[in-house]
Amino acid sequence: MWVFNIKMTYFFDSYAIIEMDNGINPSYKGFQEFEIVTSVLNIGEIYQLILRKDGKISADEWFDNSNFKLLEITPEIIVGAIYFRHINKKIDLSLTDCVGYTLSLKHNFKFLTGDGQFENLANVEFVK
Repeated sequence: MWVFNIKMTYFFDSYAIIEMDNGINPSYKGFQEFEIVTSVLNIGEIYQLILRKDGKISADEWFDNSNFKLLEITPEIIVGAIYFRHINKKIDLSLTDCVGYTLSLKHNFKFLTGDGQFENLANVEFVK
């Protein structure tokens, strides 16, 4: 009998990364074993949040101590993300989230988020 250990790969949106970094949300404990795959836009979004809340030293420290696998954002990804955002304009998605979701689809990764706007979309692992 063959046993395959296929490990799911996730695209971590900003919400998921923040929840894991906080260490407060027990719902994200099981995801700590996964490589954090994200985009440079998500890194920028988180950096901006830390910068606003805690200042440049904290934001730089977070960035310097982070270890992510970054997926490339190509012109095709941007166009696909903008189209996805356009056809879903009723749920008011950010461009960063749309780029992440489009990247997750392209690479066949689950989109990991706690953002309620994605709760009922396909290919989403919604964790609150």
